[in-house]
Amino acid sequence: MSLVRLNIKGISYSQTQNGAYALILNEVDGDRKLPIVIGAFEAQSIAIALEKEISPPRPLTHDLFKNFADRFDIVVKQVIIHKLVDGVFYSSLICERDKIEEIIDARTSDAIALALRFQAPIFTYKNILDKAGIYLKVNPKKEDEDDETQDSILMDELVANELEPTETRENFKGKTLEELQTLLEEAVTNEDYEKAAHIRDEISKRE
Repeated sequence: MSLVRLNIKGISYSQTQNGAYALILNEVDGDRKLPIVIGAFEAQSIAIALEKEISPPRPLTHDLFKNFADRFDIVVKQVIIHKLVDGVFYSSLICERDKIEEIIDARTSDAIALALRFQAPIFTYKNILDKAGIYLKVNPKKEDEDDETQDSILMDELVANELEPTETRENFKGKTLEELQTLLEEAVTNEDYEKAAHIRDEISKRE
């Protein structure tokens, strides 16, 4: 199976699930987005790694892992999101020490937080992107504006950890596939990636 490289597009706050965020991965040389729901701690850790100017007074868990790995000459070479089961993404850390390669299982959010600290590339398999990727058509000018506001989103909502009140997660089980497809298109249009991810997962379960 062929691998597809991903970049981090950004992080958005969940509008339906308290304390959750949607990590948006962008297909390199492609238009598909891969939204992954992650917790507040992991979102904060990823945001801090993205914000080069932010340095916590004491190391976070992922920073501790990086310091530990550096001390024992362990390098994370790449991260591969290798499996998707019932809406849950599974990832592996491809590590190397003394020219010996090891594969370590990891939660996707942790794997990406570490990939940023090791400046390691992130990949997924084409069939996973085909199944879970979302096409997003945006106005180029609006996309530039989104990029400009991303730092503000990361700082205000993640680093400061200013969580807003949220609604109860919507139940999609009573919807038909046609209704789910319509809701998915609306969620993508509104850039509600976390909701789109849940709808996509419900559709995947039925197919």
